[in-house]
Formats: sequence, C-alpha cells, structure tokens
Amino acid sequence: MNKVTSLIFGLLFGIILTKSEVISWFRIQKMFQFEESYMYLVIGTAVLTGVISVQILKRFKIKSLSKENLDFSAKPFNKGTIIGGVIFGFGWAITGACPGPIFAQIGCGEYVAVSTLIGALFGAYLFNFVKDKLPS
Repeated sequence: MNKVTSLIFGLLFGIILTKSEVISWFRIQKMFQFEESYMYLVIGTAVLTGVISVQILKRFKIKSLSKENLDFSAKPFNKGTIIGGVIFGFGWAITGACPGPIFAQIGCGEYVAVSTLIGALFGAYLFNFVKDKLPS
C-alpha cells in the first residue's frame, strides 16, 4: 500500500471515528460511569466484526498482502498483559482516549488530547526502556 492510499484510509478512519462520536470523551466518560451503552455497543460490534473476519481469513486460508501465511496461533499468557491492560484502562478513563482516536481528537480541535499523545509516546518509550526488566 502506498503512502497516498494509507493517508486516504487514515482520513476516512478519522472521519468515521468523529462522525460516530467514539472520539468524544463525554461518550467515553459515560461508558466508564455506566450511564449509557453506546460505546459498549460500538466495541461489541467491532469485536463481532473481528471474530467474523478472522474466521473468514482462517477458513479460506487467505494470505497477507505480501502473500505470506497468516499466523493465528495463541500467544502465551503473560501477567504483564494484565498489568499493562490495567494501566491502559486507567489512562483511557482519565484522558477519555485510547490511542486510536488521539489524532482525530486533535484534528477536531480537542487540543487537550495532545497531553494524551505525549503520555502515550512517553509510555511507549518507557516500556521499551524497561521491558527487559519486567516480569514475564
């Protein structure tokens, strides 16, 4: 995929995130306070779409765009995944953004999302710095 195609798909993804209101921290806050089910329905739809898509890829033995076999083997359990998931969840609840919509939020003028972007970049850097010292 060339850069122009990637840019077009990225812009379309940002528009979809914006129009569906999943970048709204009000929606995310209401989800975490169990005040509305909108985000749970969106996430559930995404999970269902992913399950169906993976089943199609497996059953028809579809290869990647670079003609390589797709690997669907289970990943080994790692307690760091639980710890990381909890940290991710806290960050999501505090900032109202997971990494997906950060750029869409910034593009819509929610400049407080810049702090979320800085936090995400710092977290990725910190993880890379300490990953060899973390328990497995």
